[in-house]
Amino acid sequence: MRVVVTGIWICIVTLLSCYGVLTWGAGLFAQKTEPYFEGLQYQKLRAINVPIIADGALQGYIVTTLVFTADAKLMHTLAVPPNAFVIDEAFRQIYGDPSLDFRRLAKYNINKRLTEIRAKVNERLGAEVVKDVLVEDFNFVPRKDVRS
Repeated sequence: MRVVVTGIWICIVTLLSCYGVLTWGAGLFAQKTEPYFEGLQYQKLRAINVPIIADGALQGYIVTTLVFTADAKLMHTLAVPPNAFVIDEAFRQIYGDPSLDFRRLAKYNINKRLTEIRAKVNERLGAEVVKDVLVEDFNFVPRKDVRS
């Protein structure tokens, strides 16, 4: 009797294990994708070097790598990809920012700068192509640490 009950117990556990693996593997418990990211395309830009000039001398360089998300449908209809526009606008925003002073360090409002980059690029492209601009890397390299 004990052997029969143990055999039935083993069969039930095996069947339940197989059922659990098959339903989990079939994706029944998979999370649903967020509708916000549908139709967005992720674009990583090359690193850019922005010289920081103060008191008539080169103080160093900001080296930054940016990423942006854009509407995939609009990206395919544009004659020129927005990558160059995002790089150009980021360079202009960082280079022309008088509040960015590495001699007197203060907290930098990066969110404001990224919002302005996105708005200016979309204005130049004439459509709401760029949805978000993200920072992957943002460093300052002093002049003394630059190798020629």
